[in-house]
Amino acid sequence: IPLVPAAQPINPVSFAFASGSTQVRFDGSSERMGIAQAAAPLRLHLGCSGAAPPRPTSLRVGVGFGSHARRKGGRRRNPPRAASSLHPSSNPRAHDHEPALKPPAPAPAVDVAGRDLNGAADHAPQQRRRAASDLEEEAWALLRESVVSYCGSPVGTIAACDPNDSSPLNYDQVFIRDFVPSGIAFLLKGEYDIVRNFILHTLQLQSWEKTMDCHSPGQGLMPASFKVRVVPLEGDEEGATEEVLDPDFGEAAIGRVAPVDSGLWWIILLRAYGKCSGDLSFHERIDVQTGIKLILKLCLADGFDMFPTLLVTDGSCMMDRRMGIHGHPLEIQSLFYSALLCAREMLTPEDGSADLIRALNNRLMALSFHIREYYWLDKRKLNEIYRYKTEEYSYDAVNKFNIYPDQIPPWLVEWIPPEGGYLIGNLQPAHMDFRFFSLGNLWSIVSSLATTRQSHAILDLVEAKWSDLVAEMPLKICYPALEDQEWKYITGSDPKNTPWSYHNAGSWPTLLWQLTVACIKMNRPEIAARAVEVAERRISTDKWPEYYDTKRGRFIGKQARLFQTWSIAGFLVAKLLLENPEKSRILCNNEDEEFANAFNLMADSCNPNRKRGRKAPKKTYIV
Repeated sequence: IPLVPAAQPINPVSFAFASGSTQVRFDGSSERMGIAQAAAPLRLHLGCSGAAPPRPTSLRVGVGFGSHARRKGGRRRNPPRAASSLHPSSNPRAHDHEPALKPPAPAPAVDVAGRDLNGAADHAPQQRRRAASDLEEEAWALLRESVVSYCGSPVGTIAACDPNDSSPLNYDQVFIRDFVPSGIAFLLKGEYDIVRNFILHTLQLQSWEKTMDCHSPGQGLMPASFKVRVVPLEGDEEGATEEVLDPDFGEAAIGRVAPVDSGLWWIILLRAYGKCSGDLSFHERIDVQTGIKLILKLCLADGFDMFPTLLVTDGSCMMDRRMGIHGHPLEIQSLFYSALLCAREMLTPEDGSADLIRALNNRLMALSFHIREYYWLDKRKLNEIYRYKTEEYSYDAVNKFNIYPDQIPPWLVEWIPPEGGYLIGNLQPAHMDFRFFSLGNLWSIVSSLATTRQSHAILDLVEAKWSDLVAEMPLKICYPALEDQEWKYITGSDPKNTPWSYHNAGSWPTLLWQLTVACIKMNRPEIAARAVEVAERRISTDKWPEYYDTKRGRFIGKQARLFQTWSIAGFLVAKLLLENPEKSRILCNNEDEEFANAFNLMADSCNPNRKRGRKAPKKTYIV
């Protein structure tokens, strides 16, 4: 409650009304567009015994929860509650069946001494602390309810666990990227087994044969998701069954796009597990080392591209639908850079790794220079682009990518703040995507892909544009939305990605944890704390939605799933890290001093206004 200086008169009526709050509830449902039901599961045996479960079920959710029952037609019902959860006081979903809550009474007006106008002490801070504690307890109960077991051991969390959802589609699968905040939450809580099991089982899935239309991708590809299925035991006439893992590498996804980010997130989570658990010998296992190398070889393979950035198709990351990010999207580059740094830290020195480490270092150097130099945008850089000359044919061209100034969108001229800046979403010949993409910019801070100055400028922009990027629910996945003809042309008139919805500038609570890590790293945790406070006001009442719609994030998304696991886990990770900021080091990468010096030398050499006669650096860097 804001404090009013004693010198100012207090209006008890207006002040009390201003400090009150009203809770509004919305309901919604959706389907996750990304992966369709697989027709025939792949048989994958990962050391699970052939003992028959008591019922022919395929997915066990939660610790101590029963198996799914089957409906007519073979569809599964949502997981039943534990016996203790039937009591309203212990059931995190109990408010689903309660009548609508009345708006809380306005808080009493207070003076600067923290007492109300009648002289009573103000207890609002203690009440808020209790409410926050209850919210975290509810979140943990929901997160544990989403846990998936395989052969008696936890191996991940399903994407969403809504008990009223009769058609979960692929939301009952374990997604690699979705599990990362869940895994981080369990690590911060000291529960390491589920993360270790997840890493090892997905590692074995990596080598599984994957084919679509007679074509097989690279061997290091990680699946987008997997599902635990129960199938009849082959050759057994008594009806015995066994559990198998059924992976999806994109062959069942809408659009049939391979998940490029899965392997990158896997490496990042692997490093976080070692740092948090202290089990650094886990990285040295032969199978783990082989998995890291397969991912690196797939990412570092030679191709036709002239740029050090990773070339991908649309829909190959968190934005898994057509959103005009094909080419070199910032999200993939920031995760790529972070994964390269993590892998270099974990690779064991041996003769077979020398060439790989050399290629890795060269790519890191070139990638950091390319992103910092050509993706960065602030008011000064925008003015420079505005004055670009085009059709420059020379090695010393200023406008290297032949960007036409008319590409600058009108909204950007007024939107860019005097102080602050960001990394643009994409860069290709004659094309700049000027949209602000939250995950790419935040992870550029976390991974040190952005310089210290650029990192602070990104957070300055978040503060300056709070009403656009946070507003009533953090955080916009991108800004602004594609509208009108641009939406029709770029998304193909996607009915799920309508303006200010879903991936088209929807608000995603899961991004809270990336924001928190970035803010803590730059010693500005108050920004993240402010965003968490915004989310706390309604996310539980709204039943933990997947995303929110409208410019200010006012409505629950029209197709958003409720009790979305990574919304729950993202909130928990943000709270845990704000309580223990030093634990964010398991995710952060520090800038290499050698890289920083080399970057400064390369920046000087690329400056068209540099003085002649400057001595070349003694050490050569391949860029």
